[in-house]
Amino acid sequence: MLLQTLSTDSLSNLNELVPGTTKQSIGLLDLLIKGGYMMIPLYILLVLAIFIFFEKLITLKKASKTSSHLMDQVKILVQSGQTEKARMLCSGENTPVANMIAKGIERIGSPLKNIEVSIENVGKIEIYKLEKNLGLLATVSGAAPMIGFLGTVTGMIQAFIAIAQEEGMVSPKLLSMGIYEAMITTAAGLVVGIVAYLGYNYLVTQVSKLVHNMEYTSVEFIDLLQDK
Repeated sequence: MLLQTLSTDSLSNLNELVPGTTKQSIGLLDLLIKGGYMMIPLYILLVLAIFIFFEKLITLKKASKTSSHLMDQVKILVQSGQTEKARMLCSGENTPVANMIAKGIERIGSPLKNIEVSIENVGKIEIYKLEKNLGLLATVSGAAPMIGFLGTVTGMIQAFIAIAQEEGMVSPKLLSMGIYEAMITTAAGLVVGIVAYLGYNYLVTQVSKLVHNMEYTSVEFIDLLQDK
C-alpha cells in the first residue's frame, strides 16, 4: 500500500515538473507532416514506385496474353504453305512472342541463320520494352532509405541546434520531439524502399517467365523450319 502511494505521488510530481507529458494520440497523417521537408522527395518516390509498378504490371499482362494454340496454328499454316495467313495471325496477337514469330515468317526463304538473327533482334527489342523503367524502380528501392537516413541526420542536427540555443535546463519534451520527428523520415524511407524492392523483384520474376516463354517459342519455330 505504501509503495503504491509513493508511485502515485512520484508520477504526479513528474507530470507537474514536466509540462505536456499527458499522453496524446498522434495520427499517421500528423506524423508524416512532422517528418519535415525531407518527406517531400519520399512522397515523390512512393508515387513514382506505385506508378511504375502498375504500369509495368499492365504491360506484362498484355504481353503474356499469347494464345496457347498459336504455335499449333502457325505450324499447320506454314506446313501448308500459307505463310501470309500465318503472319497475319501473329500480327493480330500483338504480343512479344507473336511479333517474334511474325518476323521469322517474313524471313521464310532466307537462310536459317538469317531467320534466327531476325527473331533474336526482335526479341531484344521486346525484352527492352518489358524491362523499361525496372531500373528506375530498383533505384527508388535503394535511394528511399538513404534519403530517409539523410532526413534523420538533418533533423537531429536541427534538434541539437535548438537544444544548444535553449537557456537553462533543456526540456525533455523538446529533446524527445526533435528525435522522433527526425526518426519519422527513416521509417518512411524504409517503407518506400521495401515497397519498391518487393515490386521490383515481383516484376523481374514475371519478365523472366515471359522471356523464357519467348525463347522456348523461338526454338520451337526454328525447329519447325528445319523440319519443313
